[in-house]
Amino acid sequence: LRFDEQVRVVVFKSQVKGVFCAGADLKERAKMDDAEVGEFVRRLRNLMDEIAALPVPTIAAIDGYALGGGLELALACDLRVAASSAKMGLIETTRGLLPGAGGTQRLPRCVGIGLAKELIFTGRQIDGEQAASMGLVNHSVPQNSEGDAAYQRALALAKEILPQAPFAVKMGKVAINKGMEV
Repeated sequence: LRFDEQVRVVVFKSQVKGVFCAGADLKERAKMDDAEVGEFVRRLRNLMDEIAALPVPTIAAIDGYALGGGLELALACDLRVAASSAKMGLIETTRGLLPGAGGTQRLPRCVGIGLAKELIFTGRQIDGEQAASMGLVNHSVPQNSEGDAAYQRALALAKEILPQAPFAVKMGKVAINKGMEV
C-alpha cells in the first residue's frame, strides 16, 4: 500500500460481524516465554507504526468490539468512525498487562493525558457515543441492520477525501504528524 500510487485512502474494517478487532489472543500469549512475548509486542508495535506511517489517510470503521490491540489498531489510523453501539477500551490493565502497541502514546494525543490515564488505569470500555464525545472517534453513527454503519460512514468520508489533490493530502498528513511531535 505504501508504494501503490493508485491507493488514495485505506479503510480498515472487520469481516467478523460485531467485532472490529478483539486484540491479541491472550491464551496464546500465556504460552510464550519472555523472549517470545518481547518479540511479539515488538512486531505488533512495528505493525501499528507502519499503519500510522502509510502516506495516505487511513480510516478505522469500528462496527463492534475494539479492545486492547484492536483499539490500538484504530488509534494507529488517522480517522475513526464507530457505531454508537461499538465497545472500545484499552483493557490490558484488567489482565495485568500494559497497552504495548502504541496505545499509551496515541490515546493521550487523541483525548488528552488525564482522560487517557483514566481509561488505561481503569481498563474501562466505552461505546461509540462516549468515544465521540471525548474525541476518540471522529463520528459515531447508529448501527444499521447489516451491522456495517461505521463502515458505510467511513466509505462516505473516504469519498470526501478522494477528489482532493493527492499530493496535498499526503503532505497535509506529514505536516500534521510532524507537528504533533514538536
